[in-house]
Amino acid sequence: MKLSSGYDEGKEVPEQNISITPNRSPAAQRSDVHQEPVMAAATLLIFIIVSLEAAMDQARSTISKIFNGEPHSYTRFNLTQNMEGDNSQVEMKLSSDMDEEVGGNGVGEHLNHNSNRKPYVAQRFGRTPKNLCFMAAATLLIFIIGYLIGYLVHRKKDLAPTPAASVLPFEEPALHETGAAPLMDWDDVKNLLAAKLSATKFESVFSEFASNSHRAGSPGDEALGNKVLKKFKEYGMNTWTDEHFVKVQDPPVSGYNKFVFNGTEQRPNGFLSYSATGTRTGAVVFAHYGQENDFTLLRGKNINLSGRVVLVKAGKISFAEKVANAAKMNASAVLIYADPVDYSIGDDTPLFGHVHMGSGDPYTPGFPSFNHTQFPPVQSSGLPTILAQTITTGMANKILRKLGGQNAPREWESYYNLGDEKDVITVEVNNVLTEKRINNVFGVIKGFVDADRYVVIGAQRDAWGPGFATSTVGTSVLVELARSISDMVKNDGFKPRRSIVFASWSAGEYGSVGATEWMEGYLSSLSMKAFSYINLDGVVAGRTGFKVAASPLLHSLIESTLKEVNSPIFSQVTKGNWESNALEPLKLDNAAYPFLAFSGIPSVSFRFAPSNADYQYFGTLLDTRKNLDQVTGQQIPQLAETAAKFAGHIALRLVHDHLLRMDVTKYDKIIRTRVAQINGKVWNVKRLRPDFLPKALTVQWLISASGSYSRASRRLQTDIENSDLEDIEMCRIINDRIMTWVFSVPVIAVAGTSCHPAVSPKDSPFAHILLGSGPLSLFNHLEALRTSNPEADANLFRNQFALVTWTVQGCANSLAGDIWSLDNEI
Repeated sequence: MKLSSGYDEGKEVPEQNISITPNRSPAAQRSDVHQEPVMAAATLLIFIIVSLEAAMDQARSTISKIFNGEPHSYTRFNLTQNMEGDNSQVEMKLSSDMDEEVGGNGVGEHLNHNSNRKPYVAQRFGRTPKNLCFMAAATLLIFIIGYLIGYLVHRKKDLAPTPAASVLPFEEPALHETGAAPLMDWDDVKNLLAAKLSATKFESVFSEFASNSHRAGSPGDEALGNKVLKKFKEYGMNTWTDEHFVKVQDPPVSGYNKFVFNGTEQRPNGFLSYSATGTRTGAVVFAHYGQENDFTLLRGKNINLSGRVVLVKAGKISFAEKVANAAKMNASAVLIYADPVDYSIGDDTPLFGHVHMGSGDPYTPGFPSFNHTQFPPVQSSGLPTILAQTITTGMANKILRKLGGQNAPREWESYYNLGDEKDVITVEVNNVLTEKRINNVFGVIKGFVDADRYVVIGAQRDAWGPGFATSTVGTSVLVELARSISDMVKNDGFKPRRSIVFASWSAGEYGSVGATEWMEGYLSSLSMKAFSYINLDGVVAGRTGFKVAASPLLHSLIESTLKEVNSPIFSQVTKGNWESNALEPLKLDNAAYPFLAFSGIPSVSFRFAPSNADYQYFGTLLDTRKNLDQVTGQQIPQLAETAAKFAGHIALRLVHDHLLRMDVTKYDKIIRTRVAQINGKVWNVKRLRPDFLPKALTVQWLISASGSYSRASRRLQTDIENSDLEDIEMCRIINDRIMTWVFSVPVIAVAGTSCHPAVSPKDSPFAHILLGSGPLSLFNHLEALRTSNPEADANLFRNQFALVTWTVQGCANSLAGDIWSLDNEI
C-alpha cells in the first residue's frame, strides 16, 4: 500500500507575514488581526499533518508485518484529489492468493488453540515497543487535530461581526408561519389588546391632541397632523403623508352673510359651505325637518313651494339632504336652525356645516386633488343651485312667531303656522371659494402572510371649533390603538396575517374631503386590497346608548364583538335582538359613507350616544371637553377605552383569522326580500297604470339573478366550510373570491344599496339603484310611478331595472369564482 502526499516533508513551510496598513479601515484592520491566530493555527495544522503522515507510514508498515505483509483478498482502485494544484494519489492492491498465508493443511498455526505459544500479534507488539509508541502518537495527533478544528470553528463564530438588531442570528431562526393557522391563539390576542388599553392612558393623549383652533388647512390642523405622524414613528410604524390641494367654501373674509325679514336685518355667524351665492327673495314656508315626507305633506295642503324660502329644523337628515329636497320643490333658499326641542345650545349659538350632496372636493368629482392633476372644468352635480344658510335659534324664533298661513300638520306636533305669501324674506350669501392644502397622515403595521391586504382605521383631525367629540376623541383612540397593536407585534409575538393602516384625515368637516380624495387617488390600489374601513369619528357622544352602522357583510363580526368585549352597555345591547337595539342606517354625512358608497369597501361606524337623541354640540363651537363631560357623566376616558377595544377587536379579527370574517349569506336574505317587494310594486303599477310599463316587462330576470346569487353564496359558504385552513394558497383564493364580489359593485351599508359602475360620480356621487333612497333608487321610482308623480320616468325605470338585474348577477358571478363555475341561466 502506497500513500503519496502533495506536500514535501523536507520542504520548509513559508513564513506568513501579516501587516496592517495605517490607512485601512478599522474593520479591515480587525479582520487582519483576527486572521493571525487562524494563519498560525493553519501552519501548525500542516506541520501536524506531515508528522502524522510519517507516523501513519510507520504504523502501516508495522501492521503489514503483523499480518505477514499481504491481505487475504484484494481489488484495485485509484483515488485522486487536487490539493493546491498538486496531485495526491492513493493506490491500493489487494491479492486473493491464499497460499502464502496458509500452512500444509490449510489452517495457520496461529489459529491452533492447543498451541502454547502467545498470540502472534501480542508477540509482535511485545517485541517492538517502538511500534506501540507510534500508535499512541498517532492516536494523540488525531485527537489534537479534532480539538484544533473545533477550536477554529468556535473561534470563527466568536470573531464574526454581531448581526444588526433587525436580523436574527443564524443559529436561532425566526419562527416562520408555513400554514394558514395563526401563530397566536385568538383568546391571547384579544386579552393582549385589553391589557394594553386603559382609561388612565387616555387622559394624557386627550391633552396632547386637544386644540381650540384646527380648521382644515390651518396651522392648527397641520400641527396636529405632525403630532400624529411623530407618534406613528415612535411606535416603529412605516409612515407617510398624502398632500392634496382642495377647493372649499368659507364665509366671507371682509363681508358677511345676512337675511332681512320684516325690515330687520340679521347677520348670522354660522355658514354652510358649498352654498350657491347671491341674493334671493321669497315668501317663507316652514317645512319641519325638510325631509321628503315633510314636503309631501306640504304639497297635500296645496302649498306652492316654487320660489319660496324654506325654513327647516336641524336634525334627522344631513344639511345637504335638506337643501337637495328643497331644490327639488323649486325653492329659492333654505334657512336651517337648531330647535330647542332637539338642541339645548342657547339662542345665539351658530351652526356650521356643508351642503354638498356627496363627499370629497366637489370641483374635482372622480379625480384626486393632487397638485399635478389637470382639473377638469366640471363640478359635482351634488352642489346645490339654491342658497343655504344657518341661523341661530333666536333668529328662527323671531321668524316663526310672525308667520301666518295654515297650521302645521298634526304629524309635526308643532304649534307654528306654515307661512303665507305675505311673509317675505330676503337671503344673501357671500361665501368665498378658496384653495387649501391639506395633509392626510398614515402609519401601517404590516402583515406577516398577506401584507398586501389591509384594513383601514381612520379618524377626522379637523373641526370647526374645539371639536372635542368630533375629532379629539377619535384621534386619541386612533393613536392609542396604533400604540397598543404596535407593542403587541414588537414585544408580545403577535403576528397579524394582514396589514393595518391607520389614517388621520383632514377636511372632514367639508364632507370627508381628505378621505375621499385619497380614495380617488388610489382607487386602483385599494381595489381587492383594502377589505374594510373602521370609522372613529364621534365615537363618544353619550354614555347610555350604543349605535352602529355597517355593511351587512360585517354584521356577524359586530355581533360577536359586542359579546366578547366586556362592557355593561354591550351586555344590554345583546340581551335582545342586537340589530333592532343598536343597528342604524349609515348617514350621508358619516365619514364611512364614501368608503362604502364610492369604493365599495365594507365599513363600520359606531358611537356611544344619549338614549334617544344625538349629541347636540356637533357642528358648533360648544363641542368642548366640558360639555362632553356633562353629557357622559365624566366617563370620557372609560368610554374611549371601550370604543378602542371595540374597534381594535374588529380590526384584529379581520387581520388575524385565516379567512375574512365577512358574512356573504347576509346579502342573500336582503336581496331576496327586496326583490319580492319590487315584484309586488311592479304588479301594482301594471294594474293601476298599464300604460306606463310594457306588458313584456317581467321581473323574472331579476328573480333569476337573485337565485344565481343565492346559489353562489351558498356554494362559497360550503367551500369555506370544507377548506383546508392550513393551506395558505387555498385561503387566499377564497378570500379573493369574497373580495372580488365585494368590489365588483359598490355596496351601501345597512340597506345594502348597490350602485352600478356605469353611473358617473359627477352626475350621481352615490347612485343607489337596488336598495335605498337615492335619486336613482328603483324602489322609490316604482312608488313614484304608482302615485303618478310627475318626476316618474318609465324609460328611466327600465334602465334602472336592467342595471339592477345585471348588478345582482354580476355579484353572483364574482362569488362563484372561476369562469367555469358561473351560471348561465339569464
